Amino acid sequence: MPDLTPDSVHAATETLSRLTEYLRQDPDPAEALALVEPLLDEYTGLPVQLADALRALARTVQTHRPDTPLDPKVDLLVQELRSAAWEQTDQHTLHYVIDDLRALYATRPTSTLGCGSCR
Repeated sequence: MPDLTPDSVHAATETLSRLTEYLRQDPDPAEALALVEPLLDEYTGLPVQLADALRALARTVQTHRPDTPLDPKVDLLVQELRSAAWEQTDQHTLHYVIDDLRALYATRPTSTLGCGSCR
């Protein structure tokens, strides 16, 4: 696996921006759900991954603090990262919304009635 760079992470955020633009164009709901579903996966989706990344960043900052006496500002920033991580983790339940939407669109009647002999 190639090393991560700010550019590669930026490319991921660009993909999310493209997805948002696509969803604003009123696509077919089934296709939209298929595209969003991986982002909200219960175990590997964006909320879980972002929460893990924020916790890892907090750990890195705390582990590699400068050789100075304990700085309350650093502790506060680390706590803010950890709080944000918990908020993201709480969003992992969004996968249930995707499940419910998928079920809703799978059971909806077709809008095309067809001709008399096709009904």
